[in-house]
This record gives sequence, C-alpha cells and structure tokens, in this order.
Amino acid sequence: MLTYRIGIDVGGTFTDVVGIASDGGQILAKAASTPADQSEGVVNGLANLAKALGLDLASLLARTERIVHGTTVATNALLEKQGARLALLTTEGHRDVIEMREGLKPERYNMRMPAPAPLVPRRLRLPVTERLRADGSVLVPLDPASLDAAIAAAKAAGVEAVAIAFLHAWAAPQHENAAAEKVRAAMPGVFVTTSAEVLPQIKEFERFSTTAVNAYVGPVVSRYLAKLAGRLESAGFAGPLFVILSHGGIAPVEEAARLAVGTALSGPAGGVAAAVALAKEGLGQDLITFDMGGTSTDIALIVGGEAALGRGRDVGGERIALESLDIVTLGAGGGSIGHLGPGGTLQVGPRSAGAVPGPACYGQGGTEPTVTDANLVLGYLDPANFLGGAKTLDLAAAQAAVARLAAQLGIAPMACAAGIHALVNARMADGVRVATVRRGVDPRDSALLAFGGAAGLHATAVARELGLQRAAVPLFAAGLSAWGMLHTDLRYELAQSAIGAGGIPEDAELRRLFDSLEAQGRSRMAGWYQGEVTAKRSADMRYGEQVFEIAVPLDGIDWEGPDLAGQLRAAFHARHRALFTYDLPEEEVVLVNARIAVVGALPMGGAAQREGAGGPAAPLGSRRIAIDGTALEAPVYGFDALAPGQEIAGPALVESATTTVLLRPGDAARMDERGWLDIALH
Repeated sequence: MLTYRIGIDVGGTFTDVVGIASDGGQILAKAASTPADQSEGVVNGLANLAKALGLDLASLLARTERIVHGTTVATNALLEKQGARLALLTTEGHRDVIEMREGLKPERYNMRMPAPAPLVPRRLRLPVTERLRADGSVLVPLDPASLDAAIAAAKAAGVEAVAIAFLHAWAAPQHENAAAEKVRAAMPGVFVTTSAEVLPQIKEFERFSTTAVNAYVGPVVSRYLAKLAGRLESAGFAGPLFVILSHGGIAPVEEAARLAVGTALSGPAGGVAAAVALAKEGLGQDLITFDMGGTSTDIALIVGGEAALGRGRDVGGERIALESLDIVTLGAGGGSIGHLGPGGTLQVGPRSAGAVPGPACYGQGGTEPTVTDANLVLGYLDPANFLGGAKTLDLAAAQAAVARLAAQLGIAPMACAAGIHALVNARMADGVRVATVRRGVDPRDSALLAFGGAAGLHATAVARELGLQRAAVPLFAAGLSAWGMLHTDLRYELAQSAIGAGGIPEDAELRRLFDSLEAQGRSRMAGWYQGEVTAKRSADMRYGEQVFEIAVPLDGIDWEGPDLAGQLRAAFHARHRALFTYDLPEEEVVLVNARIAVVGALPMGGAAQREGAGGPAAPLGSRRIAIDGTALEAPVYGFDALAPGQEIAGPALVESATTTVLLRPGDAARMDERGWLDIALH
C-alpha cells in the first residue's frame, strides 16, 4: 500500500497541496484560500488531493507519514495588526526601548513621517525593579513587590500575552525565568515568553522587539495550529504535523507555537527550500527565485547551492532579529490591481484583489482589473482550462474591467492590458535588483527559477529586463513552495552572545561555549527525532571599530586543534574579503554571537522526473495572443505531455492544469528530464 508525505502552502489566493507517494509519484491539488480560517482551506485542499488520488480524505490521511505546513497566520497578524493584546514587563527605566527603537525611522530624511506606533502601548509596558550587569551578575535583585504590581496591572488590563524582556537577560536568564514562573501562576492560560528563550543576544531593541512580536502573534498562531491539528486528527491523521520556519527548516507544531515569531516568513521559505533542492538536482548552483502568486512576489538568492540567510527583518513595521532566509517580498502578483495613479498615470499594485473577491474574471464580485485579467485579455490564459477546467474564467468580465480603466487613461483596452502586464514586469525586475545588485551580486551570472501560479507568464520578460540568459519553470511551478517543504530537514537554531571586553575568547572558553550550545540543540532535537543529527556552527563577528557584524561559517574549523581563536580570526578575514573585497589583518577581531544549527535529516523525494517513452508532443492547438503590441498566433503545448529533451521555440504557450508559461519570440525552451522547462533567452 502506498504511503504519502504532504506539503501544504497557504497563499493569498490559493492553498497548494503536494503529495509525494512512497513510489516517487507526485501530485498537486489546489483549493481556494480561506483567510478567515486558513485551516478550512487546508482541509479542502487535502480533500481535493484525496479525490485526485482516487481516495477519500480519511483513507489518504491514514496513509500519510507526515504533513509539513507553511502558514501566513503570523505574517497576516503583523500586517493587519490583528495580534494579541499584550503587556511587556521590563527593567525599570527601560520601558521605552521599543518606542525609541534605534533612533531611526524607515525614511530618516522624511521630516513629516510620524514615528512608528509601538506594538505595546506605554501603559502596558510595565517596569519591574531589577538589574543585571553585562556579565550576568546581579546589580539590583528582582523586587517581588514591583513584579507583583506589574502582574496585577497586566491582569487588570485583560491581556492575552505577556512578554518579559529585562536588561542583560541574554547573559543570565534567572530574573526573567523567575518573573515568567510568577506570571504563569497568576495568569493561567496567558501566553508568556521571555527574551532569554527567544533571542539571547545583545542589542536591546532587537531583543525586546522580537520578544514582543513573539507574544503578539503567539496566541494567534497557537490557536490556529491547535485548531488545524484538531481538524486533521478528526479527519483521520495520526502522524506528525510540522511547520516550516523562517530559516527554511521545519519544526514540530508545538515548537512553532512556542516560537511563533519564527513563522513570520513561513510561507515563502518553502519556495527557497525547493530552489536549494533543485540546485542539488542539477538545475544550477546560482539561482534567483521568482515566486509569483496571487498577492505578492517573493525573491531570494541561491549562491553556490545555498540560500542566503539574514537577520534584522522588518515585517509589518516590526523588527524580528531571528535568523531567516533573505527574501525580498513585493506587493505584485496575479491579483494586483491596475488603477489610475497620481497625474493620471497607470499604476499596478500594491493593492490586491486577493482570494475574495479576486480578479474580475473569477466571477466572485471583483470589478477592478488585475494582472490576471490583463493576461486573460491578452490571450495568455485559456478561459476554459483554469485549474484544469475546474473553474471557467469570465473573459467578458475581464475585458469590461480593463476597458473601464482604459477609458480613464484615454487608451485602447488592449494597450491598457499590455501596459498592466509590462508595468508589473518592470516592478518585479526592480525587486530582483534589490535582491541582487544592491547586495553586490550581478544577476546576469544566475538563472531565474520561476514558480508560483502566475510566474510562468512573466518569467522571460523579467529575465530579459535583467539581462539574464536563462530561466527555468518547474513542472510543479504552481505548487513548488509546498513541494519544497517536503525537501527540507528538521532544524533547531540556537545563538548566544559571547561579547565581553572585546576580541575572541581563549580556546578553552570557545570550545565550552560552542559545545554547550550544541549539547542544548541535540537535546532539544532528541525530543523531536531519533534519526541522524548533524550540527552546523557559525559566528557573528566584526572588526573592533565596526558597528555591524557579519555571519561567518565555521565549517572548516578544527575544534580540537591548536590556536582555535586564530582559526576563527582567519575565517573572519576570509569571509570579510569575500563579501567586501578586502580585509584588515592587523585589526582586532571581535566574536559577538556564537550560533549552532542542529539538523535532523529527513527522507525526501526527487524532482518530478519525466518519462522517457514516447516522442515529442504535438501542439494541442493554437491561440491568438498579443506581445508588445503585435498580434501573433501561438501554438499551445501541454506541459505534462512534453517529452524529455523536447524543444520548443517561442512564441508559444505551455499549459498545465495549474500554470501557463509564455515563450516570447526568441525564447528556446527544452524539457529537462529532471522535471523543468529550461529556457534560453536570445
């Protein structure tokens, strides 16, 4: 009997569900996303997957080994400011750290820009008398009376969550732990989190902010995951439920609920995990991921087969300093609305039609023209073959929506549709530049990996605008993020600030620090997983006079060898030289944070391999399309029918049930036997 592993990605418009069978077979199903309760769309997607496999839902779930889920619950709570009502307990005299931030605002030269509203109002930032020194020793003992007063104020305010962030708790957590114990006893059922467990690192604002965000989204994420787990259990699922986190690894649902802030980039992380997996399959070591969905486009870099990680991300205006994949998100997707901008100019996005009402052509009440409507008017989409024919697109509604905007602009409807298409391409190309050129990477050295339901129609235009020579669209493009969630490992991250008087600690202290972190990580992983476990060490380091540190991999370090501190210095110099083209061997090197990533390897399936039997597939027909103002008759091919090695010259359309690829004049595509359409641009 076949068993299955299932990946689930909740997008702004559709929920994608990918099943990989024990014999290697792979199948994708979709359901409309349900923003009010994402678990409903998840269960609907699972039911559609079961139907596609010829099973009922209970039978599918009974055969399912594991489910990996990417959720946008935390992201939406931050963007929409719909998180929990929370209080912040903090060291007396430091209640304004999260409001003062770093003394900067997002647009520092905009004199009229108001200061960001803090996540916790000042009256709920409650001072507690206590103080630790930077070395963790006690300067002022924790005062029980002030702690009781703060708890009483939080209780009277009816908060759902309490964040505890004391000065220098990164060095010693005893005061935070004692306060948390007392809060839990006095306020049962309230979500309680401390900075020492969320982010035991220096820099007060980043630590305070990340802890507050964890408390803000914690109750929302916990309720959602509990509801989802309950629905799955009731439907017949008895296996483990995992959640993909912002760093690209997965964790059990209980860990995701505890460290809810770690799910803030959960959804886009699956696509990056997929790109890393495809790089290992032979797609290429240097890739730009281009994940275009219904409401947004996510862009990330794969360099040397590895995803770039970053820290200090802002989501919804809130700083999150956990390690996360370096993803640039744009408000540009298939549902992005074309509208009249300042001065009567055409604008596209960032406002989106979303899942409800959706584009005008969905027939759900939408009346404004979206990118999807423009693509339909231009002939790129088959109205009768949306979602494999499960839904028929309303061409007349799309034409009417585009015509209304065209009348406002004083241009022809086809010109308006072409303008929407071209403008969103330009916006997305700019987003790729942010992710590459501004980081010192030449995009022309990489291939564009396009996925998400809408990316295939825009990939080659975006690649050309950037000067790229190659793009690729996987057979599973519309569900690649869900597929990627089944191609990543269990991962637990730990970090600890190690900065003292400066410099790098002596060899014995370095070994003790990293060994202790690794032991903690392996102990936590042992509660999740009994398979093979590895640990990856890294450090945040800087020159003594620098303000910001850089991440330094420590893979080549001999931890039992002589001059361990010297090895770390050499690794830092080499990393600084690789990033900035120079190093300063005579300058002092400072170790700021020690880091450990403990990884539990999980079995994974390969790419969607193409069968070797059969000759090249003939076109299914042809369709009249418009490219750059020119009407063309383009052959239409079935993506699933293409034979390994089959070549197609543009202009052409390649369609599957869930995605369409537009090949422009000059494009030369080849169906790779490993499961992707490889496109050379001329």
